[in-house]
Amino acid sequence: MTAASPLREDILDRAAAAALALAADRPWPAIALRDIAAKAEVPFAELYVAADSKRGVLAHLSARFDRAALGVDYAESAPVHDRLFDAAMARLEAMEPHRAALIAIAKADGPLLAVIRFPKTARAILEAAGVEATAARLAAMTAVWARAVQVWRDDEGALNRTMAELDKRLKQMAEQLGKIGAGF
Repeated sequence: MTAASPLREDILDRAAAAALALAADRPWPAIALRDIAAKAEVPFAELYVAADSKRGVLAHLSARFDRAALGVDYAESAPVHDRLFDAAMARLEAMEPHRAALIAIAKADGPLLAVIRFPKTARAILEAAGVEATAARLAAMTAVWARAVQVWRDDEGALNRTMAELDKRLKQMAEQLGKIGAGF
């Protein structure tokens, strides 16, 4: 790690928090990178070097949420389903305090830009659970994650509907992967 890495990480963390705060109050398309820098109280030039677009700030934010999934500890004997479920829920729980802003950003970006990030998250969930991210598993987990996020957007409170949907989709995924010899 270079000496600048912690500073860059701090700038990106502050920018991500600022972006979420701004997105909760204003339409995402009306927010410029310069607005994010001002809200984060970081020099625009430093933010630009760390992330030269709002997309870059969102990529950092997504990586922070992925770390929540990657940070879950499991007993080696835990079933794969449970490990996948816990990793996905850890990420969703990290996103939960920022629900309004994340939904506003996703709506403004449109479905295509939101979905582009899903395979990276699906890979993080698989890897967090100790499951090799083969092409078939990655495709299946991406579909599971997409559906879980869709339900999460409308599921306020204890996330019971989200958890039920995630559980159901993970079971279906395991069954389908097993049929094609790509199971775990």
